[in-house]
Amino acid sequence: MTSSASFRIGVVENNQRCGTEVAILGGSPICVIKMFNQSSSSRFILLGLSFVPSLKVLGLLAFLGMYLVTLIANLLLIIMVMINPKLQTPMYFFLTNLSIVDIGLSTTVVPKILKNTLFKDTSVSLLECAIQMHFHLAFGGIECLILAIMAYDRFAAICKPLHYNTIMSKKMCICMAAASWIASFINSIIHVIYTFQMFFCRSHHVNHFSCEIPPFLQISCSDTWLHEVATYFSAGSIAGLSFFLTLISYIHIVSTILKISFTDGRYKALSTCASHIIVVTVYYGTVMLLYLRPHSNSSLDIDKYISIFYSAVTPMLNPIIYSVRNKDVKGTIKKNLFKNVLQSRLC
Repeated sequence: MTSSASFRIGVVENNQRCGTEVAILGGSPICVIKMFNQSSSSRFILLGLSFVPSLKVLGLLAFLGMYLVTLIANLLLIIMVMINPKLQTPMYFFLTNLSIVDIGLSTTVVPKILKNTLFKDTSVSLLECAIQMHFHLAFGGIECLILAIMAYDRFAAICKPLHYNTIMSKKMCICMAAASWIASFINSIIHVIYTFQMFFCRSHHVNHFSCEIPPFLQISCSDTWLHEVATYFSAGSIAGLSFFLTLISYIHIVSTILKISFTDGRYKALSTCASHIIVVTVYYGTVMLLYLRPHSNSSLDIDKYISIFYSAVTPMLNPIIYSVRNKDVKGTIKKNLFKNVLQSRLC
């Protein structure tokens, strides 16, 4: 059984599953998946978002604005952490990782939306699709794990203050961050390889604005049951483990805060967790909407808009939430911006 640039051949149990030609080879029914032509044989068409023509420019400007804010806000936060010695702590080390992930997560999706909105050609090559899917899955997994580690950091700071420097040592922080990146990238590449080993004979039109696994399962004529189980098990394991670690950390944090007799002490301890609680609530709220709601025939259309919030809006909000509620970050930004403006005026 071979595959060429013009067609791929796959054995199927039910010929009706493929809306293509069926041939008999060696006494077995074979689904012959013919591509549209030589030039588009390994390309998929992203259907993208349904913009009303009159709102197309508005949608384009909205996505461009969100992407620019995401880049500027996250890069500014990274720079502030680097130049202020007070911010070079475990919490800000992981916050820097989160900012890098947010830039990556937004970059894997938003530029593609902008391109497909501007130009009529919304096709994407198989290699480009695989790379985009790989990084999108990887960054999503890293963000989930980093948020859980940040909850553990708050637990160590509030519940074990005397042992904080030992628990969250520089070596331990680097190891936890590295483990999150490595595990997520390995998990992602396994899913991508498995996804593109399937046969796509139903259509080359992907009902999404980017390459994600669910719409590819919809157009596959292979048996997707095992792949769906593996996908949900993997996503459930990473998200479930992260959520469980976050929940346990905050149960201990709340328990410790309630034991503090002074109101000011309680408020100060809780305020150090406020930004993280908001970010975690937004993140897991989006994930639950995406994976735990009942699915229907229109679920892929709904998934697209939830995915936009997860991939474009959340990365923009995270640095703003952490900056607005953090005196050290705001102080560093104001100090350096004022200094640069003053120097420019003097020059």
